[in-house]
Amino acid sequence: MKHKLQALYGLKWDPFSREAPPEGLYRSAVAETLCWRTEHVLLGEGGFGSVIGEPGEGKSACLRLLVQHLERGSSAKVVALEHASGSVSSFYRELGELFEVELSPRNRWGGFKALREKWREHMEKTLLRPVLLVDEAQEMNLKVLTELRLLSSTRFDSRVILSVVLAGDRRLEEKLRLEELTALGSRLRVRLSLEPMDKETMLALLDHRLKAAGGSALGTPGLKTTLVERSAGNPRAMLAIGQELLMHAVQRELKQLDEKLYLEVFGGNERGGTKPKGKRS
Repeated sequence: MKHKLQALYGLKWDPFSREAPPEGLYRSAVAETLCWRTEHVLLGEGGFGSVIGEPGEGKSACLRLLVQHLERGSSAKVVALEHASGSVSSFYRELGELFEVELSPRNRWGGFKALREKWREHMEKTLLRPVLLVDEAQEMNLKVLTELRLLSSTRFDSRVILSVVLAGDRRLEEKLRLEELTALGSRLRVRLSLEPMDKETMLALLDHRLKAAGGSALGTPGLKTTLVERSAGNPRAMLAIGQELLMHAVQRELKQLDEKLYLEVFGGNERGGTKPKGKRS
């Protein structure tokens, strides 16, 4: 497939793929704010941050951009929790692997102390807090979130030794309002809420993806406008439509993606795409 994209359109990679390389990620205003506040607030002072948004609005992309930003501009250690819905025991096991600390499932107190000591050592060497990123954080159970709060500070809660960024949908916002998590909610230093993107930002994102992949002329201006208008401000939806069109174009060896192709594939209904009605020359 990569060879086809290169041969037909001169593309280095699929510009609509969710696995686009770092240079393909568009730094929206919200992503810029997250990077700046994490660097200037959470790294130096610690605490929790949250990024809330509906599926497809760019939470995961924001986290990827944040990792890229922090690893390029500082000596902070940045890790991502993969199993957000795990138990307290699996939570500790994963933290041990992420921070290279040997933990025993039978000795949670020992693991608690070892992790905190690791974080203190990092702070002494770099003057920065390590950063833990959690995607799909709405799936975390209350006990794990409480344990994370307790882990992250020392000296009667006067010294924060870990920075945490939680990203999730609106259920995370509701969870953080629960009485059981009042103490954690009070530690939120950074709060960002994603909203459907406006058309100008969506078009800028699309243009950035195409240019980064080496295919600025892949889609006609009319098609770009159609993709933006049909996606209701949701980047994931726009990229999914674009990828479907690209697959049809490659199969039929079309020279460019345009509005005619869109109508042939979707018939005006991007949610229920149909097979192409005919082959174009």
